[in-house]
Amino acid sequence: MSLNPAALRRGTLALLLAGSPIFAIAETSVTLEELSVEGEAQPANGRVSPGAFGVAAPPGSAPVVIEHPVGEVVTGIGRANTIADRPATSIGSVLVNSPGVTVRQGNGGRDVVISIRGNNARSTGVIKNTIVLEDGFVLTQPDGASRFDLTDPRAYSRIDVFRGPQSPLFGNYATGGAIAFRTRTGREIDGYEIGTDAGSFGYLSHHFTVGGVSGPVEISLFASDVRANGYQDHSAYDTQTINLLASYTPTPDNRFTLKVINNTLDTNLAARSSLAQYRINPYQRGCAAAAIAAPGCTTFALFRNGAFGATVPVTADEGGFGRNDRRTVVAARWEHDLDAFTTWRTQVGFDERNFNQPFYVNAFLGSFPSWNVMSDLTRRGDLFGLPAVGYVALAYNAIDNHTATYNRAPYGGPRLGALIGDQAAVQSNLGGRARLELALSDRWTGVLGLSAESTAITGRNLAFGYSASGTTRTVADADRSFLNVAPELALVYRPDEAWAFRGRVATGYATPAASNLFVTAAGLPGNNTQLQTQENLGFDLGADWSPVEALRLSVTGFYEFFRNELVSQSPGAGLQTYTFNAPASEHRGIEVGADWAFAPGWRGTLAYGFDDQIYTRYTEQLSAGSLTRRFDRAGNQIPGVPAHQLLARIGYDVPAGPLAGLGAFVETVVQGDFYLDNANLLKAPGYAVVNANLHYATELSGVYAKRLSFYLEVRNLFDTIYVASAQNISNSISGTTGIQNNAAVLASTTGSVFAGAPRNIVGGMRLSF
Repeated sequence: MSLNPAALRRGTLALLLAGSPIFAIAETSVTLEELSVEGEAQPANGRVSPGAFGVAAPPGSAPVVIEHPVGEVVTGIGRANTIADRPATSIGSVLVNSPGVTVRQGNGGRDVVISIRGNNARSTGVIKNTIVLEDGFVLTQPDGASRFDLTDPRAYSRIDVFRGPQSPLFGNYATGGAIAFRTRTGREIDGYEIGTDAGSFGYLSHHFTVGGVSGPVEISLFASDVRANGYQDHSAYDTQTINLLASYTPTPDNRFTLKVINNTLDTNLAARSSLAQYRINPYQRGCAAAAIAAPGCTTFALFRNGAFGATVPVTADEGGFGRNDRRTVVAARWEHDLDAFTTWRTQVGFDERNFNQPFYVNAFLGSFPSWNVMSDLTRRGDLFGLPAVGYVALAYNAIDNHTATYNRAPYGGPRLGALIGDQAAVQSNLGGRARLELALSDRWTGVLGLSAESTAITGRNLAFGYSASGTTRTVADADRSFLNVAPELALVYRPDEAWAFRGRVATGYATPAASNLFVTAAGLPGNNTQLQTQENLGFDLGADWSPVEALRLSVTGFYEFFRNELVSQSPGAGLQTYTFNAPASEHRGIEVGADWAFAPGWRGTLAYGFDDQIYTRYTEQLSAGSLTRRFDRAGNQIPGVPAHQLLARIGYDVPAGPLAGLGAFVETVVQGDFYLDNANLLKAPGYAVVNANLHYATELSGVYAKRLSFYLEVRNLFDTIYVASAQNISNSISGTTGIQNNAAVLASTTGSVFAGAPRNIVGGMRLSF
């Protein structure tokens, strides 16, 4: 018996959409989005995205990426005043344009830690609780970790920030939200560009972009070389990035996309100081050697023999603290239109994070290769006579990690001491997602989403201890499995073209990563395998108002209830950060975004977030010597989260005449103070930094080049000394009295604070051909 191919496709589609009964009667797309704070949030090809992951673009158009699904709280950040006309030295200066986003200095170079609604504010290195994507490919590894070292802002045309619980759309680790990067396509570039930026503290960036379309092929390639001496002692870095996006459209209903990213990083690491040291010597200068160190220099005690016994103090220079990392991503996607209303996509990606990090008292060497596979269907049509969009997906990812942890040995560069930990683990996530967007009327749109995901972690950690009597070995095994379900419900009401009102109830979940399971409360390799899944239930209410094209305003209020929140903190200088579950906590706040062209050439921009986070149920146990005490933290502020975050910018661009293309703006970035400890005894101070920018762009006629751009920026105009990053500090008790140590003891705990950059000037140019 022969099979009809069309009938077979219809039968397969019916099975895949069994949980989403949508019938293709008429092609309709419905997208109601929050306003874009910076730039235009619509797809670059002019199409309106009909669903969570979009529907295939026409032949020859830009590759499809995640656009704005209905009911989500999303801010689109474009190139204007963020990338195109300023020296964007790190992705932090771009993402701060979104309400609800907090930016912290990471560990070295252009590394930054991004937090959405405070959900990653306690991290000092990797990005957690946030899914990161680029051109629709997932860049968050299966253990929930992302880094922004590989992210050069020059490569992007738009960045979308999804705020609030996003597990129904993105699965595991999306408790805080998601960030979707969109690189410039060949069609957008249409030629090539070269550029150079240079500035204070030896900053130098060379970048090159080329792109175009030839028949069914579209390619864009970005490459950069960035280096600087750094504004602190021992903080020079050197990083190279290659980013390729290519698409091939052999037939009108088939599209292939290739994505390749490679980044190498070689960076020195300055020492994180205590708050007391920061007040004396914020930039850790004059700290070349411990014996002649200036006041306020941070030193770390390393075993003289690299294993046990006597220690010697060393500075960052003497210890050779640094990171030598590589990140490689290769991914491909096939999109196929089954019919005029249905698109099937399948994508596969390989992602390896390779690191050599000899800093502070330990060194970490490892390789984290991972695979990510996803297949989804998007169908547009009618359901019960109402325009609808349905989406279903099946996703699987796995990571095989191996980390060796060593003591550091003093002097002679980044020497390794004795092996103290050897960790090997495999983590996998398998899940399905479904989403329905239904136009209930010409004014009301409803959304129903659901995801279910199974996570498995198996691994072993060997911990080694050394003494004069010999070596001890401790084994910690993990064999954990988790099953999580995340529903979502949203409703959008648009009474007219000027107003949109939205409400959303959604859930998120984040399982512990294998690395969390093998660090004890003492900050040493060991057993912490009792950790549970973090879950949150969030409520969003918001309104968007745009009475005219020149004015856009968005206000969102949120209230999120967390159970078993995964909280990380440092037990002391140089020790590994450990993670614990806070049984119950609440996050609530308000986000405001505004963009107003209030006069010809003039524009004001505002992005504000208020975030109040408290423990509602958490008892902390502290021990010292033979004493143990328990402290009720209910009602305390969760450390690491500033209550206020603000970006305000006002600028003028000459609209016409001989000076057209000339512009300037002034902006301020404000961050409130925040507690550093669970007892709420010590605060990191808030700050306000002012930046000023001057830029000029002109079209060139009669020459080979097409466009010339110049820009000059003074950052931290008033030379403010401020805390750019502060790691949470563990509270402690006296070993003799059992009384909790006071704020003065906490303020002397090293390994916490990085100061922000002092006044610096960066300028550059870009030439397009």
